[in-house]
Amino acid sequence: MSVPAFIDVVESEQVAELRSYLKEKGAEILEENSPDGLLRDITQVIEASSICWKDTGAEGELETVFNSIVSLILIVPLDQSEKLVVSFCEKLVKTQAADKKNAVRMRILSNLFHGLDEQSAHRYLVYMAMVKLAGQADLLHLINPSLSEIKSWVVMWDISNQKVQALLRALHEAFLECKQSEKATKMMIELLGTYTDDNASQARDDAYKCIVTCLGDPNTFIMDHLLALKPVKFLEGELIHDLLTIFISGRLSDYIKFYESHKDFVTSLGLSHEHNLQKMRLLTFMQMAEEKQEIYFDTIQDEMNLTSDDIEAYIIEVLRTKAVRAKIDHIAKKVVISSTTQRTFSRQQWQLIRDQLEAWQSNLSQVVSGLQSLSTQAH
Repeated sequence: MSVPAFIDVVESEQVAELRSYLKEKGAEILEENSPDGLLRDITQVIEASSICWKDTGAEGELETVFNSIVSLILIVPLDQSEKLVVSFCEKLVKTQAADKKNAVRMRILSNLFHGLDEQSAHRYLVYMAMVKLAGQADLLHLINPSLSEIKSWVVMWDISNQKVQALLRALHEAFLECKQSEKATKMMIELLGTYTDDNASQARDDAYKCIVTCLGDPNTFIMDHLLALKPVKFLEGELIHDLLTIFISGRLSDYIKFYESHKDFVTSLGLSHEHNLQKMRLLTFMQMAEEKQEIYFDTIQDEMNLTSDDIEAYIIEVLRTKAVRAKIDHIAKKVVISSTTQRTFSRQQWQLIRDQLEAWQSNLSQVVSGLQSLSTQAH
């Protein structure tokens, strides 16, 4: 069986080779080129190309066929090729997560992406397909999405704000599928930042997803910045906003009280009550560490709703997160705090940093002055 060439032949011969190849594979396609011209030819070839994925043949042959189709798409003027790009991407993305050829699909899409002019808006279509495929096949490492790079791309592509939002939303979902909740959260926060006062009410679903992702992420502890986002502000007065506020500034007892009154709501969010308890215990301990340099075991037992046998194991688990740095005094049955991550970072914390920097500057000035005085005396 011949493999179509796509470098040393003219377009009509290339299409004919592809038609012949696909027909041999069992595709329902005529061998004769269409009288309606190249655009119709490529459309029919793309439609018939799905047959190739049923073949168990060599990946190199498969890539050759699809790269041949890519080369044809790239010679079509941009104002005529959008439907071709959309159709081609749909064929590549229509797959199962366990498909062993998904990496091949990604390489083919990447070839089309890089073959297009970097300012072409069609790149957006291809990248969206790559993100979708990478998410469902756990192949995000092959495209390594970067916010800074994406921001520069959307400017070059000159796409609408709605398309930018769709891309960020797709990236958020892809990161979630690949169990990368921290990166998923960053994408969703970026997405919420694209809404204004005028359309913040339209971001309700996105704001919900963002809050739930942050609450469910075991590595996300600082969430007060969410309250400044307009779509999140729009949720004030609703249970989801109340729950977020508890995770930002409340204590374990506040969460337990909320859960007892709204069990069905918490369950509907897909959040684990046990994980919530674990996170709220840590957040509560962080807040206690902000307030006191020494915390006795009895206080920890009461605040964390633990038994006396569980206290030391719990403290060790907290220290493993590195959210709090401390030493355990077993004899005095207390924890001595050396530093802690701030649960909230407001104007008060910025003022504290300023005061500390000014104090350090003053101390350094005194040291310099003292050294200069010693130097003068030595001479």
